[in-house]
Amino acid sequence: MITLRNITLRRGTKVVLDDASVTLQPGEKIGLVGRNGAGKSSLFAMLTNRLQNDKGEVDIPRQWAVGEVAQDMPETEMPATDYVLEGDRRLMEARMALDAAEAAEDGHAMADAHAMLSDAGAFDARPRAQALLMGLGFKGAQVDAPVNSFSGGWRMRLQLARALMCPAELMLLDEPTNHLDLDALVWLEAWLMRYEGTLIVISHDREFLDAITKVTLHLDEAKLMRYGGNYTAFESMRAERMILQAAAFGKQQDRIEHLQKFIDRFKAKASKAKQAQSRVKALERMERLAPVLASADFSFEFREPLNLPNPMLMFDEVACGYDTDEGENVIVRGINRSVLAGQRIGILGANGQGKSTLVKTVARAQRAMGGMITEGKGLTIGYFAQQEMDVLRPDEGPLSHMVRLAKDMAANGGTGAREQELRDFLGQFRFVGPMVNQEVGSLSGGEKARLVLAMLVWQRPNLLLLDEPTNHLDLNTREALSMALNEFEGTVMLVSHDRALLREVCDEFWLVAKGVVAPFDGDLDDYQKWLLEQSKEAAKAAKEAAKAAAKSAIKNAGKPAAPTVAAPAPAPAAAPTDRKTSGQARQKLAEQTKPLRREMDAIDAQLNKLADERTAVEAQLGAGTATPAQIAESGRRLKAIHDELATAELRWLELSAEVDALHAAN
Repeated sequence: MITLRNITLRRGTKVVLDDASVTLQPGEKIGLVGRNGAGKSSLFAMLTNRLQNDKGEVDIPRQWAVGEVAQDMPETEMPATDYVLEGDRRLMEARMALDAAEAAEDGHAMADAHAMLSDAGAFDARPRAQALLMGLGFKGAQVDAPVNSFSGGWRMRLQLARALMCPAELMLLDEPTNHLDLDALVWLEAWLMRYEGTLIVISHDREFLDAITKVTLHLDEAKLMRYGGNYTAFESMRAERMILQAAAFGKQQDRIEHLQKFIDRFKAKASKAKQAQSRVKALERMERLAPVLASADFSFEFREPLNLPNPMLMFDEVACGYDTDEGENVIVRGINRSVLAGQRIGILGANGQGKSTLVKTVARAQRAMGGMITEGKGLTIGYFAQQEMDVLRPDEGPLSHMVRLAKDMAANGGTGAREQELRDFLGQFRFVGPMVNQEVGSLSGGEKARLVLAMLVWQRPNLLLLDEPTNHLDLNTREALSMALNEFEGTVMLVSHDRALLREVCDEFWLVAKGVVAPFDGDLDDYQKWLLEQSKEAAKAAKEAAKAAAKSAIKNAGKPAAPTVAAPAPAPAAAPTDRKTSGQARQKLAEQTKPLRREMDAIDAQLNKLADERTAVEAQLGAGTATPAQIAESGRRLKAIHDELATAELRWLELSAEVDALHAAN
């Protein structure tokens, strides 16, 4: 288990934890929640020894491996799959042990290394790594593309896959959903539900926390409070606790007031002096309860639009895409739809299908590749870009952004604004004092997102285009955004992986898939079911393709490389040069087949291990002493063993065919 005892942790002059204690049991899935800046990431850093606590004890089992997502952007030409494989420390150690044993020609060490490889699951490590990548949205050739060829968001997905590849007893995930679309998020949820270790996750996605976690750890005012339940249960229990705490505090204040009145009234009377003194001591001994100090809720609202054109937009055979050096790259085409006043449209689709491209085209951030978009008279667009810095200037402060925005609007017929009015307006979004002039480049992700929201509100739009607006928002700000959107009188087009926001705001959905935009007939639950069906079909197709490729390889390997001819007469003894050439050829062939034979050896060990386990399970069933529950579990295990044997045998045949083909070619 993990035990924190009377921990005090400081970051500079700020106290992150003050005499905090908590116990976490093995296998628990814990959501770590708290406002932005409370110190959640600092707690992670302490658990991984990047920060040292100033006081108290941190007890984590020494044998536990800890997995976490690295926050630095990887810079390497290594293929994506190999980069993810390196996250499996046990596998890397086993490979290094085998290389060292082979270099030393130590047969015993080689056998030990092969056993280590078998225990580390070396025979299926590469397919497992690629399954992680494909689950997180990587397609086809991307799984072996160089890491440097990916953008920042995709490299963070690589870091997540690398962390998931590590067989860790403790997994620490800090905002793992920020760079995922809804498809990858659903996959990650399913993966984490199957994870058997201890998980601590920081997330501002309510539905993600509700689906994954069974314990909530609240970091507030430098204290840790454990709640038994997911995030929704935590909210309910915390509200009840605050009510009880407030009531207890009120009762104590009444008691203190009563004692103090008695003391003040009778302390001068000799006959009552002893009683007054006893009440003074009672006051001194009393453990004072703290008043309930709830952090102020953040709220805002969109101003009423000046007009509501209807329809707002009309698409006529519109094609969306972007320009490349080779020409136009069209992603979606043939869009024929209308956007009406007051609609709340959620845009669904896998990453790379064109959701953001569609939104950028509507926002006039890039041109349409074909067709025509007709805008209603008086259309005013408010655009929240997925990358906030697309609309912000890093070397300017929030006030400078608002001053420039107000001037631009005044130049286009709007009304101007005094600087004090703009300062007061920014204060509604928690930009106060010196913060109004702080360079945007030094602001946190949540602060940048609040600034973009402030600029949207000031523009008084009648059409809101929101592309992943919640990526850096905490739960309170997400709630405020949801309420503001529900009260907004204009039209909303929303791309988001935050299912709570989509459920609360949108009343219809468009699906962007396979190059077209079409209405999705159903809700988010129906969409998740559709995603799972698509995933199963893709996995089935991939499995069938792999089997067909293996059968073809085996079939071709059995064929002679060339027509059979009569054996030639015995050749004279080879000259020394011929022997040298022959030796070099054998050495080259050995080097080519070495990794294949190494993997075959690992599979042989795995097959033997599975066969022994199958014999043991069958013997247990044959003894007739098992309970019904044990019989059911044994049946499930036999089915799993059968599937693993089939997979391993198929892979062994593939490798054998490759070895035979190399021998035939040489």
